[in-house]
Amino acid sequence: MHIAFIGVGNMGGGMALNLVKAGHDVRAFDLSADALARVTAGGATAAASAGEAADGADVIVTMLPAGTHVRAAYEATLFAAARADAVLIDCSTIDVETARSLGEAAAARGLAMVDAPVSGGTAAADAGTLTFMVGGPAAAFAAAQPILVNMGKAVIHAGGAGMGQAAKICNNMILGATMIATAEAFVLAEKLGLEAQTFFDISSKASGQSWSMTSYCPVPGPVPTSPANRDYAGGFAAALMLKDLKLAAQAAATAGASTPMGGQAESLYQLLVNNGFGSDDFSGIIRMLRG
Repeated sequence: MHIAFIGVGNMGGGMALNLVKAGHDVRAFDLSADALARVTAGGATAAASAGEAADGADVIVTMLPAGTHVRAAYEATLFAAARADAVLIDCSTIDVETARSLGEAAAARGLAMVDAPVSGGTAAADAGTLTFMVGGPAAAFAAAQPILVNMGKAVIHAGGAGMGQAAKICNNMILGATMIATAEAFVLAEKLGLEAQTFFDISSKASGQSWSMTSYCPVPGPVPTSPANRDYAGGFAAALMLKDLKLAAQAAATAGASTPMGGQAESLYQLLVNNGFGSDDFSGIIRMLRG
């Protein structure tokens, strides 16, 4: 298939390259020359604009920073550039209302569109083992699924338009809070004289086990692929975690839901970002907790 991929940064780059590996013709666009260079080196073709990438495409995939960027891309360019039978897949993490309104706008134009945010981080994006949480009509999901399986290990239909985003922000609220609790526990263990590896060996097999512990351990050593082993470079930026926690808080206010742990996690990540560590991986909050 001819696939347009708009936004090939830390996450989108690995995803686009997995589509190339699956045999698709990927035409990529990004404002970053370095990001484009990475995917063209892997076999994608660079486009000069989003419209050029989308021209004649069977599938249009977007992976953009925020709802304002996604709305602008679709309303200004991509809806008009899309073929009538094209499949539109937005993998960005944005607010539920924007995802719903864009889904409705696509349907009004007769276009198949899904919101399909991801979980797994950059390592999973590169490895093609992401989890996709997909919102949209059943027919649009069926059309998008064969593309998404080239980039992920799990593709799950969450419901109508915007429900992929609902699942993502709820999931990341759990992740933000559990990472803080995990980091606090490692700091406490350290101050009590318990070695990090020993604590990991115990807690990863006990009731304290979580994804933050076993897949993304916030201390160097126990999980070699975690960003802690790279001085918290790369991975999932703290600023992006803060963005997701703010989206969760916004959704909670709209829905009338009580999320005190999510609110506390948001406050702590806000402090981390305010102190200049927004580009570090979110597990780097352990350094702030050490004081």
